[in-house]
Amino acid sequence: MISRRTLLRMGLVCLGGFFSGSPGRALAGAFPQFYIAQVRYRGGQWDPNPQFTDAITNELELRTSIDASRERRTVSLADPELFSCPFLYMAGKYEFDPWTAKEREILRRYLTFGGFLLAEDIMGVKGFGFDAAFRREMRQVFPGRELQKLPPDHSVFQSFYLVNIIGGRQKINAYLEGIVIDNWTPVIYSQNDLAGAWSRDRSGKWLNECVPGGEAQRLAAFKTGVNIIVYSLTSDYKKDLVHHPFIKRRQNL
Repeated sequence: MISRRTLLRMGLVCLGGFFSGSPGRALAGAFPQFYIAQVRYRGGQWDPNPQFTDAITNELELRTSIDASRERRTVSLADPELFSCPFLYMAGKYEFDPWTAKEREILRRYLTFGGFLLAEDIMGVKGFGFDAAFRREMRQVFPGRELQKLPPDHSVFQSFYLVNIIGGRQKINAYLEGIVIDNWTPVIYSQNDLAGAWSRDRSGKWLNECVPGGEAQRLAAFKTGVNIIVYSLTSDYKKDLVHHPFIKRRQNL
């Protein structure tokens, strides 16, 4: 059976062909190897953790059946290739320049037609820097919708692991936030710096300590990351009631 996410992704790739003017090329790439595409933006610091993809994609391949590329790609919001990207990642510390009306509309279409964005405030200060700018832009992309805390029974916490602790390089929030449209959450937002916990150098050494929880906090960051990626590809299938008795037994509820 083709999942809802696959159908949405097929529609999204077709839309990407429309924007790029190359529908044949877009359709030919409808089922690419999974990869992370990082959003470049003006102002601020768009690339605070340039070495984060290797470890998380390696973990994804070890733990799941997802065929993932360790290559990190970058895109701008005006790039026609945006509509071929399975997973967008955006991060920063500082306030960035406002997006144009065209960029906001493109991102809205990407997210509405099945795309997904994980965004991170690396500084972790509410109402300041990246946090203030990102919330401002999301209000423009989705007027009338606000980032909201995701409840513990949200599908993202059940998509692969049963996650009840949000890891990261730092421990700012015990929750994730998101923008919810119907039963789908196309934007997930963290202030714990997940990518900072995933980052390592070419010799395999971790680049950052995880404070205050150490390696247990790093492990939680990887579980959180795997769940977010799996959720981005499968949506809310874990909300199917057939899964609930098993999950409740696992959680001793």
